[in-house]
Amino acid sequence: MVSKIIPPNLLGSTLGRDSSASSSKGFLTSKEVEDFIRKSLQSTNVLGKNVVLIIPDATRSCPLPEILPIFYDELATKVSSLTALIALGTHAPMTKEAIDLFLAGGIRTTKDLYPKMKIVNHEWWNPDTFISLGAITAKEISEISLGEITKEVPVAINHLVVESDLVIIIGPVFPHEVVGFSGGAKYLFPGVSGREMIDSSHWLGAIISSAEIIGTLGVTPVREMINLAASKIQTTLLSLCLVVETGASRISSLSFGAPHTAWETAAAQSSRTHIKYLDRPVKRVVSIIPSRYQDIWTAAKGMYKVEPIIEDGGEVIIYAPHINEFSLTHKELELIGYHCRQYFSAQLERFGETSKSLMAHSSHFRGAGTYSEEKGEACRITVTISTGISRARTESMNLRYIDPAEFKLSDYENVPGTFINHNAGETLYRIK
Repeated sequence: MVSKIIPPNLLGSTLGRDSSASSSKGFLTSKEVEDFIRKSLQSTNVLGKNVVLIIPDATRSCPLPEILPIFYDELATKVSSLTALIALGTHAPMTKEAIDLFLAGGIRTTKDLYPKMKIVNHEWWNPDTFISLGAITAKEISEISLGEITKEVPVAINHLVVESDLVIIIGPVFPHEVVGFSGGAKYLFPGVSGREMIDSSHWLGAIISSAEIIGTLGVTPVREMINLAASKIQTTLLSLCLVVETGASRISSLSFGAPHTAWETAAAQSSRTHIKYLDRPVKRVVSIIPSRYQDIWTAAKGMYKVEPIIEDGGEVIIYAPHINEFSLTHKELELIGYHCRQYFSAQLERFGETSKSLMAHSSHFRGAGTYSEEKGEACRITVTISTGISRARTESMNLRYIDPAEFKLSDYENVPGTFINHNAGETLYRIK
C-alpha cells in the first residue's frame, strides 16, 4: 500500500493542496512535511538494517536541507548503517562544497549535520561500482520497443543497492524527455545503473522522440523497461516522491511507498503543477537557464520542455552565459554534434561505436527533423545558444551562435510570437 499526501481534487485529502497552474498555489507547511515523513518511516521496519538513501544531484530542484535531517533523525540511531547515494546517472560528480550546499543548505557541513551517514557519488565511471543483475532478454526488449531494439540489455546497478537491506529513493517528479515523468525507479535506472541500461533506455526514448513522450502519464515503453530492470533487485525498495515548486523548496505533494505506486501518485500531481499551456504555437522561445545546469548536457532541458510549443521553422534560444562546455563528462559529444534522430538512425553503421546516450541527447536537443543521403538534414526548428562556448565550437556542433555579451533580453520581450521562458528546465509547455 502507498501512503500519500495528495491534493483534494484527487482523493479529498486535507493535507495536499491544489498547486495546478490554473488556481492559486498552495504548499505543505514544514510541520505537515515533517509529520508525514516521520509517520512513514516509523511504520517502516528499519531496526538494525543497512539502509541506502538514493538522492538526486543538484540539477534537480529538491529541498533536501529540509527533508534529509528528518530522515537522519529517524534512522541514524536505529539502523546498522546509513548511506546517501547521489544518483548522478552520468552527470559530473558533486564536490564536497556542492554537497554541503545541496544537502545542508551551506549553513553547516554535511559532516556536522549527518555524522553517522556516509555520503557518496554514484561512481558511474568506475567498473568496480557495479553488480550484474542479469539482462532484459532480446524477446522482452523487442516487445517493449516494438522491434526497434532487438539485442538483450545487460542490467547492472551500483553494488550498494544490492548489498543493503533497504533502499529508500528520495526525489522530485517532473515531466521528463526520456521516460514521460521522472522519479521513482528512474533513480535506479539510469540514476545508479550501468551504461547499457542508460544507452538503451535513452535511445528508446529518442526513437519515440522527446516531443511525443515528455509529460506522458502512465507506463511509457521506457518506464516499462525501467520497471522490468527494477524487478530484478531483491533488496526492499521504497520511495518518497515529491512535487516541488521549480527552482524553490516549497512542496505541494508527497507520496511514500513502493516506488511505482508512490511515483504514479506524484506524476499525476506533477502533470497539474509542471505543465503549462499556451493558446497557440510561438515563433521563438528564449529559455533563461538557471545556474543548477552547468553544461549543455543538462541545460538542454531548456529545449526539451518548450519544443512542443514552437511552430515549424521557429527557434529556441538557450541563454546561459555561465556555461562553458557542451558536456562536463562526455567530451566525445563534440565528435558527433547535434542532429535529428533520423540523421543517426539512417547511418547507424557510421555511428556504430558511438554511445546511444550521446546520440539520444544530441537528437533530443536538436529536435525533430528528417535526413536522407540525397537531401541531407532538415531540422524542424533552429536551436541557438548564447553561452561561454565560442562561436567556432558552437557552429561546429550544428547550432546557431549569439554572443552573450551582445544578448539583450529586452530585444525579445514583448515581441509578438516570442515567449520568454524564465528559470527554464523543469516546467513543460504545451499547446491547449
